[in-house]
Amino acid sequence: MSHDHTRRQFLKTSSVAGVGALGALGGVTSASRAQPRAKALDAPGSAVSISSGNGLVAVRRAVERINAGADPVLGVVEGVGIVEADPNDMTVGYGGLPNERGVVQLDASVMHGPTHKAGSVACIENIMHPAAVALKVLQTTDHVMIVGRGAYEFARAHGFPHEELLTERARKAWLRWKQNQSERDDWLDPDQMDWNQDGTEVGAAGEQQPVPFTYGTIHCGAVDTSGSVSACTTTSGLSYKIPGRVGDSPIIGAGMYVDNDIGSAGATGRGEAVIQSCGSFAIVQAMGLGLSPTDACLRVLKSIVSNSKRQKRLMQDAERPGFNVILYALRKDGAYGSAAMFPGARFAVADGSGARLEDCASLFD
Repeated sequence: MSHDHTRRQFLKTSSVAGVGALGALGGVTSASRAQPRAKALDAPGSAVSISSGNGLVAVRRAVERINAGADPVLGVVEGVGIVEADPNDMTVGYGGLPNERGVVQLDASVMHGPTHKAGSVACIENIMHPAAVALKVLQTTDHVMIVGRGAYEFARAHGFPHEELLTERARKAWLRWKQNQSERDDWLDPDQMDWNQDGTEVGAAGEQQPVPFTYGTIHCGAVDTSGSVSACTTTSGLSYKIPGRVGDSPIIGAGMYVDNDIGSAGATGRGEAVIQSCGSFAIVQAMGLGLSPTDACLRVLKSIVSNSKRQKRLMQDAERPGFNVILYALRKDGAYGSAAMFPGARFAVADGSGARLEDCASLFD
């Protein structure tokens, strides 16, 4: 989409009807260690998309759609929609892990660079594609965020179906979490049961499966060959959270931010830490000052650590936090980068060379 594409044209012509219908430790490293490459567009005619490690299919779809002529915002929303609909990904959408009451509550945000408009939803229930709903907020209202019951009713008004998002796998994980919370409650652990429903001897049912835990989230940003940038972040949030808890994902400038003159950024991991540091906004601003995408991510990670030291319970020692945050950055010239607190994380990228996973830089060894 060209830079002179007006807000009115965008609001009239963009559509996500198709998407809506889709069913964490050493000293600080130098900025150059294990950096993903920061590069400008090197494949003429190709868009670039970056995502969290669970977004390989998302970046592939986003680039396919953008190269076919779609606005980048439609490409990223449709890309993450594939992951939102995947019951095997317990971090977002259908199959996401629920809150402490066993209810799946989703958050998402979307931002369109050329118009600098944003839309988001938080604590939305029974809607599989919150990113697409967030885009509808952007397109059809003068608001930025709609939450809770209002977000659900807004989605239904736009034709999004009511769906049960708690899969059997997620429900069983939630029950294991409840059973293992305390030995003083009335929930019996498997080895405390007097009788097993399957008829086996108590204690002979095999090793108890671990309780899965996730901060949730997929972030996806994209830029087309004219330099138009868009991004979105969508999540089922912190596993077993207090009902109504909102993380960074739906907060513009925290879990996602776009400045079409600079680029986009997003985050996964401990949302509260990202919110308190305005993570994505700070990354984009750092790129605007001349830092590479990876260096911008590392700079913000250092800021998050500095802020977290004021809350000693968050630190595993004097220098290293007891949580992970992974940051993603995409510049409008196609240069990209990602950094995590600790080594081992990967991110997804797609461009003219195809879709692939690359290693994140890390702040600590």
